[in-house]
Amino acid sequence: MTSDEQHEHPGSTGLTSPSAVAVDPTKVNAYDSFAEAYTAENEANLINGYYQRPAMLALAGDVAGRRILDAGCGSGPLFAALRDRGAVVSGFDASAGMLELARRRLGDGADLRVADLGSPLPYPDDTFDDVVAALVLHYLEDWGPALAELRRVLRPGGRLIASVDHPFAIHLMHRQAGRETEYKYFDTTNWIEEWTFGDQSAMVSLWHRPLHAMIEAFTAAGFRITVISEPEPDPAARELFPEAIAAKPRFLSFLFFVLRADQAASADSRAS
Repeated sequence: MTSDEQHEHPGSTGLTSPSAVAVDPTKVNAYDSFAEAYTAENEANLINGYYQRPAMLALAGDVAGRRILDAGCGSGPLFAALRDRGAVVSGFDASAGMLELARRRLGDGADLRVADLGSPLPYPDDTFDDVVAALVLHYLEDWGPALAELRRVLRPGGRLIASVDHPFAIHLMHRQAGRETEYKYFDTTNWIEEWTFGDQSAMVSLWHRPLHAMIEAFTAAGFRITVISEPEPDPAARELFPEAIAAKPRFLSFLFFVLRADQAASADSRAS
């Protein structure tokens, strides 16, 4: 496993500059078209199944009885794991195809809704104790509206637990691809990756932002950072992926945050 493979997304075959090719906007991030292939790929692979999801669950801790919103829930693996631990979980995703797979996994009684992160969400103020946002914020150019809505639906003092592409890993990826002049670390930049699953391919648009820009967005939305984590893979990965873990027992792929919804910010927003 090479250093750049550590931070590639499922099925990634390479990155493309948005300015270098004409990409049909209707064909970018069209998860409905590859929902089943994507789900099969990331269900139990190293990066998602034994690195990202276990880290999110560890940061969530004891969730029994807590009301949790899974923002960008996809086909529902994190939703299911939280529910199995006793949480009362709701979820939304922009892809109806992904939600159909989630409903198969979770049952017809699961609270699943089609909604866009960054648009008004179909939940009242102060509904949730926690929001989990696993690998969804980096699809957005502007985090402001999304974080404002997630802050709104959290109770004062509630937690936002988020994972995003690690900005240092993404910068390294661009450097290894010879694109360091086009994709500078301190700029917020967009690129398009081609993901391939078997004989199926898809174009996915992602946004890099430097660490300081992430922190500024969180604090501007009324969140206080309590944890920044760069975890190890789950211990089970050593047996399931022995060659990969032997080569790279620690690696950068995603960056994890635990944020508290600031109570003072909540009071100020209601007074304004």
